[in-house]
Amino acid sequence: MEFVLEEGKHLSESCSNLILPALSIGNVGQLAVDLLVSSTGAETVGYLDDQFVLPCVGNDAYRPSPRGDLALPLQAYESSSSGLTLIQQRSPVVKGMMVEYAKNLADFAAASGNKHVVVLSALDFGRLQRIDMSSGPQIYYLSSTSVDGTDDYCEQLGWKRLQEYNPAQRGWKYLSSLAEGDVGDENNFTFEDDLEEEDYYPSLPFAALFSCFKHASF
Repeated sequence: MEFVLEEGKHLSESCSNLILPALSIGNVGQLAVDLLVSSTGAETVGYLDDQFVLPCVGNDAYRPSPRGDLALPLQAYESSSSGLTLIQQRSPVVKGMMVEYAKNLADFAAASGNKHVVVLSALDFGRLQRIDMSSGPQIYYLSSTSVDGTDDYCEQLGWKRLQEYNPAQRGWKYLSSLAEGDVGDENNFTFEDDLEEEDYYPSLPFAALFSCFKHASF
């Protein structure tokens, strides 16, 4: 993965919090990043070129009267006032290469000095095991701060840990081994196999990103 700065731009050390989407149902993560770019007044600082992301191009995505600035598959923005770096992904990953893409993105974030990374995604509501509509917005999280994915700060915000996350389950273990670079013969499970119900969440893009960021050297 190569990062290309726009002419005259540089990465700000103050923008050490990275937010990016995982491709998901309803494009919710991408729409959320669009909203953040627009609402924070973030400016384009460059783009990422990765062999595992399909090419695409469009006109300026945020101005009411586009002036011809190109919108690219992986574009980076910074909001100095909010201390945020935002990456927008506008095209899908080559089939079967999600983990390799996630590794590249995690390496980029670590090399860029990012201290915190937030991956935004969406879930199929019909697959959730427990739904409590009386508790307000259904916001679920996974955190790399603990083995089981829990985080006290997220809990204080009223978010719920994704109950379907089980680091001992074969899909999550497989992702963890790939993120660590372990491709031994014992890892004979792949997401090309017939998946069971418990394999659904580990097979999603956010799971690969979470696993690779968790094992990156920040």
